[in-house]
Amino acid sequence: MHTKEARRSGFSGQWINLVCVWCESPHFDERERAVLGWTEVLTNVAETPAPDDVYESLKAYLTDEEMTKITVAIGTINVWNRLCVGFRTLPPIEEPA
Repeated sequence: MHTKEARRSGFSGQWINLVCVWCESPHFDERERAVLGWTEVLTNVAETPAPDDVYESLKAYLTDEEMTKITVAIGTINVWNRLCVGFRTLPPIEEPA
C-alpha cells in the first residue's frame, strides 16, 4: 500500500527500495534522516526510549505541528501493523498486468 502511494507521489522505485537501508544510504537528506530516525525509535520504543538526540534532530527540521502529525502517523501505522500481524492478515499481491 505504502509503496503504491509513494510511487503515485513521485518517488522512484530505487528511492523506495533504499528506505529499508536509510542509515547506510547517502541518498537521504538530513531532514529525511531525522524523520526516518524518529520513525525507527518510536516503532521500537519498547526496546529503547526515544533518545534526546533523535528528538532534537527532528526538532531541527520540523515545526511542532509537523512533529505532531508525523508522530500520530507513525503511531497509526504501528497500530495497523500490529493488528495485521496479530490477526495474520497478509497484504494482497497484485498480479502483473
